[in-house]
Amino acid sequence: MTLTINDTTMTSDQTGHTARLAPGRPRLWEVSWLPGQVLDRNSAITAMVLADHARETDLNERHRLWPFIQSWAAELGLTGSDALDQVSQADAPGQQHDREGERSDLEAGQ
Repeated sequence: MTLTINDTTMTSDQTGHTARLAPGRPRLWEVSWLPGQVLDRNSAITAMVLADHARETDLNERHRLWPFIQSWAAELGLTGSDALDQVSQADAPGQQHDREGERSDLEAGQ
């Protein structure tokens, strides 16, 4: 998992979700899976970490990462389950494209 953080954007090598500096709102950030919300920089980083870990398989209350998921989600005013639901339901730029590419590769192999 690698988060790339610069002055105006945050990206990840594990998810298509992104964060960006909110236009016209210095020091506030927008995260793709939390539309309509503005966050401080630390909360945006937390949201990106959650999006990264949402890709883990079998992520539930018994998973070794669950206490961390719960804690990070609480920082955003969410439960762990709510955060994971929102991450998975949000339309992340790049994720749909990746799935389409995978489908094309599968079809080409048939």
